Amino acid sequence: MTRIVPGPLAKLAGAGAFAAFASVVVVTPAQAAPDYSHADTNFAGTQIEAHEGIHGSPLTSRADVADQTLGHDVSGHQGPVDWGAAAGGGAKFTYVKATEGTGFVNPQYAQQYDGAHAAGLIRGAYHFARPDVSSGAAQADYFIANGGGWRGDGTTLPGALDIEYNPYGDACYGKNPADMTAWIADFTRTYLAKAHRSALIYTSTNWWKTCTGNANGFGNTNPLWLARYGPEVGELPAGWDKQSIWQFARGGGLPGDQNYYNGPIGRVEALAKGAAAQAA
Repeated sequence: MTRIVPGPLAKLAGAGAFAAFASVVVVTPAQAAPDYSHADTNFAGTQIEAHEGIHGSPLTSRADVADQTLGHDVSGHQGPVDWGAAAGGGAKFTYVKATEGTGFVNPQYAQQYDGAHAAGLIRGAYHFARPDVSSGAAQADYFIANGGGWRGDGTTLPGALDIEYNPYGDACYGKNPADMTAWIADFTRTYLAKAHRSALIYTSTNWWKTCTGNANGFGNTNPLWLARYGPEVGELPAGWDKQSIWQFARGGGLPGDQNYYNGPIGRVEALAKGAAAQAA
């Protein structure tokens, strides 16, 4: 609430209306700092699991599925990752949490991101979206500045936007579907302009329906990384006719969460080199 109090000149001049009007001081409370108290433990799918649950195991969860490529995603809460073990278990790619909002950087990012590369995995970075704290453009800039960029070295995947249920309050971060869709577009446009690649969008179908009104304007530009913990991929959000990556399981004794790229390893390599995402 804003308070209006007489300024020092008004007090010296007495109670005259002109003097009081001429020396008004407007006092406003300081804006509360954004809450990052859960940032260490927010990672791709934590809130999706909390809201949507786990519905059995995938029908196929092996590393040798001919038309799917196994990968992981990790974040700082896991600490240093044994990427040799991950590669030995069949993983070919990974995504690593880099940032959240405009106020948190994964303290394990260098070990996780560079370690995956050293072990021969193709790796990319993702950003945990906080539409409640700043604009999409500001968060895309922050992400790129803190490890989320792309380079055409053949081993770096384009960045991903993790947009899911709010761990700090209202599921849609206090935004209506039109404003949420505009926020996502602000992020993806900025990322494309500055990283020269289209960002993947990580989400669940239920969240997308609830918080964007099932917006269909991203399927032709931004590959879909779908979270669903069940035996099948299931319904996709509007605008996408296929997923590029399916996050099908949490943990499971392997580093991070479990994902399938929708195609053989050659498609993952092509995406890293600059090709558009394609399914097998």
